[in-house]
Amino acid sequence: MRCSSFFALALAAPASAIVRFHCSQLVVERLDPLVSPGMIPSPHVHQIVGGNSFNATMHPEKDMPGESTCTTCQFSEDFSNYWTAVLYFRAQNGTYKRVPQLGNNQYEKANGGLTIYYMQDAIYDPAQKSKVTAFKPGFRMFIGDINARSLSEASRFRYLTYTCMDTWTQRQPETMAFPTKKCKEGVMITLRFPTCWDGKNLDSPDHMSHMSYPETGTFESGGPCPATHPVRMSQVMYEVLWDTKRFNDLDWPTDGSSPWVWSFGDATGYGNHADYVFGWKGDALQRILDTPCYFDEPACKKSGATLQSLEEMNNCRLKTVVHEDIGSDTWLDALPGGFQAQYHPGDF
Repeated sequence: MRCSSFFALALAAPASAIVRFHCSQLVVERLDPLVSPGMIPSPHVHQIVGGNSFNATMHPEKDMPGESTCTTCQFSEDFSNYWTAVLYFRAQNGTYKRVPQLGNNQYEKANGGLTIYYMQDAIYDPAQKSKVTAFKPGFRMFIGDINARSLSEASRFRYLTYTCMDTWTQRQPETMAFPTKKCKEGVMITLRFPTCWDGKNLDSPDHMSHMSYPETGTFESGGPCPATHPVRMSQVMYEVLWDTKRFNDLDWPTDGSSPWVWSFGDATGYGNHADYVFGWKGDALQRILDTPCYFDEPACKKSGATLQSLEEMNNCRLKTVVHEDIGSDTWLDALPGGFQAQYHPGDF
């Protein structure tokens, strides 16, 4: 899908915001309309947040704001869908149990979910001076490689990381593999999407090729976009907090390895990935990005945006269409879809 007028807008529109907000849990099930459109069930379990028009197909022409009746996101105009795989704990007897999510710092009463950022420059830069524009209807992207089982395979995706939280606000150090020690407050994953767009396509066959990382340097260092992807976009970043501490009293591997396994069988952590489908109402996101609101919700409201309460976010739910035991309350002999823990490429 192409959007010819988007290119000119992306080069011209100023922005001065860094937007941080939370989205509570919408549904947890085996659906993946980006990678496996129309497949019920999809190969592995995902946790999804955002507008409740989410379904197994999510056609690019879908009117997400028009078809949604609520959203789990703090901004009531955001009917986008954001999703990741689901984390499991593998017991020493080989069974699995789903790890629940936590509301992030400042959103502790949220029903799990994840925290979203839209940034123009590095997160620590209050100026946010770069010229970017909001995404447009039909835009979508994917980041990561579910088949990666080594650092070398995962290294082409920058900033898909884990933080072992020994305090509630700890955000460093970050690793690309699963933590191997018991974390007192849980494990946070951070997923940063590419920021350079090709100026033509709202999607691509692999859902990645229309986007790129900077040619040199990083988004944080202001690295230039490559000529093939000349348009600097806002960086979308997810933070997901997993309540791993409830498993700290169980038996862990005696060889020092990690007990964590992604819902598609990755026991290394290198297969970390995420999906994004844009669905903001009208020009709501652009108005927010054009409003100086560096982590300041009252300032963001000057854009005309409406913020929901945590209760309203938590009350937006979607009924599951795949009826199966995903290990929320029981121990499973295999991950949903039949996956087992994979530690090396040869385990597939």
